[in-house]
Amino acid sequence: MAATDLLDPLLHAGFKGYPHTQAPRRLSEIGDAGWNVLADDFPLPLAVLKREALEHNLAWLQARARQWGVDLAPHGKTTMSPQILRRQLDAGAWGLTFANVTQLAIGVAAGVRRALIANQIVGGPDLAGIRRLLDTHADLRVVFLVDSTAQLDLIEEWASGQPARPRFEVLVEIGVTGGRTGCRTQPEAMALAQRIAASAAVVLVGIECYEGLGARGDTAADVDYVNALMDRVHAVAAHCESHGLFGADEVLISAGGSAVFDLVAGRLRPPLRAPVRGLLRSGCYVTHDHGFYRCMQGAIDARLGCAAGESLRPAMEVWAMVQSRPEPGLAILSAGKRDISFDLSMPIPVARAARHARQARPTPPGWKITALNDQHAYLRWEEGEGDGAEAPMVGERIGLGVSHPCTTFDKWHWMPVVEDDYRVSDAVSMHF
Repeated sequence: MAATDLLDPLLHAGFKGYPHTQAPRRLSEIGDAGWNVLADDFPLPLAVLKREALEHNLAWLQARARQWGVDLAPHGKTTMSPQILRRQLDAGAWGLTFANVTQLAIGVAAGVRRALIANQIVGGPDLAGIRRLLDTHADLRVVFLVDSTAQLDLIEEWASGQPARPRFEVLVEIGVTGGRTGCRTQPEAMALAQRIAASAAVVLVGIECYEGLGARGDTAADVDYVNALMDRVHAVAAHCESHGLFGADEVLISAGGSAVFDLVAGRLRPPLRAPVRGLLRSGCYVTHDHGFYRCMQGAIDARLGCAAGESLRPAMEVWAMVQSRPEPGLAILSAGKRDISFDLSMPIPVARAARHARQARPTPPGWKITALNDQHAYLRWEEGEGDGAEAPMVGERIGLGVSHPCTTFDKWHWMPVVEDDYRVSDAVSMHF
């Protein structure tokens, strides 16, 4: 893919959400088109990003990371948007994190030069892909995870059949019982680190974990859970240093989803003799959400002493049309599973704009999305609540908030960036 096609793709009516009657435009030209979401310039559904909230979130977490003495390596898989990845780097991110080599290649094409793959690399094609990127970009650094000697055996088997190259940089992953990947015990992690140190294929540069799956939004429980996990990380790091197992001058310690990032941030600098770089990998912060992460952020705000609206703000909405009122207390909207997240909870009605209205207003508190089909959402309200002037009308536009932004991003190839009055000022593209 040419750099122009990645960073400034040509958009046209074949892209969901692009105006049917408009000529093709480069992404960089969208902000000059004079379009407004509430002026009926777009077919619905349409996913949008609110510029002020997006920029606030980028700056807020970057500033917090500096205060905590750690660096950001945000998870690029959240958006897979070259334009947003560049914004994160421009805001001060040390690098970006990805989940696989395909995502890594997109990031590198967008200008990423320090990258974590927060996942195990096992297969030869993926190892070959990393090697090709490293050979092509002399200034590129890629670090990935190892959590078993079985994985290490496969890496060494592949490397033995290749021309001599610098060793792959890896982190030992510490896992939790019942969770995803990662060493379950300290002895297992220490034995693996010993094997890595003796390997001709890889070099140990740090320790990694992921705490997000165990977060509950209860501060007392989350503090205990995070501390127990990070105590294990510290113990393994101290063992590796005392036994000379690290093969780099600087040790990387990485953790951090988007649910309890404040709790892990303070534990990313274990007291080692060598310099330590703590890398926080939170990704969903960039757009936040109206559901799961908004709830989790409430506990974070209480711990940090943040006032309402001071910390992260929802930056993503999906706008849909009321296309039918088939029975009392039910409206059918023109957005469904193919357009919006539903993996953690249903979308949340947050705004409405009557037909021809150029201003949005809040939705009644009793409105709920109760189900989604592929292309439809079921908006319901209690009988007697909103059956009069407050009821949604056919042709009205409804703005939906999301719970978990990742799985909305991957349903769109592009999104307009809008001002608070829904005037389009920019756009981003996604490459999943």
